[in-house]
Amino acid sequence: MSTAIPDDAWLVVIDMQQVFTGESPWAAPRYDHAGVGIERLLPRFTGRTVFTRFVAPQRPQGAWVPYYRDWPFALVPDGDPLYELTEPFASAAADRNDPVVTEPTFGKWGTGLQAVVGDHPDLVLTGVSTDCCVLSTALAAADAGATVTVVADACAGASDADHARALDVMRLYAPLITVVDTAAQL
Repeated sequence: MSTAIPDDAWLVVIDMQQVFTGESPWAAPRYDHAGVGIERLLPRFTGRTVFTRFVAPQRPQGAWVPYYRDWPFALVPDGDPLYELTEPFASAAADRNDPVVTEPTFGKWGTGLQAVVGDHPDLVLTGVSTDCCVLSTALAAADAGATVTVVADACAGASDADHARALDVMRLYAPLITVVDTAAQL
């Protein structure tokens, strides 16, 4: 099976935000490593990159109520610095005029992302957290008919073990989802 990415594929940079760095309870330990991989990919996808942001809903409902009871620090407005894209991604999005899709859900596949990339695109997923937002986006997009490639070394999980387990789960969805590394894409 070929892992070649078509020239019209979209790079989706998932949730490279302050909330997933530093001392945050949601910090991905290899966030910076994933960032290096993403930076290497950005030039290949000029004009075909979309950034996403996770934000808390204004008023959690359903299963989100107990979730935010466990994580009250994150229940802030979407304009809070906690939810800002980190550098160099904030500057890249602004300088390149790349769209930013903001959702109060783990998975980013939905009408906002579809409005940018189309209904059945080729997607190259990167970002955090492999075991949460990347996984949720990959499964939903593939289920909807998108061709999904996950760049393993341009993603980071809540832990190395969680990252590896999420990649293994996504590999189970081949050929709908393919897992590669940045070297294969450059």
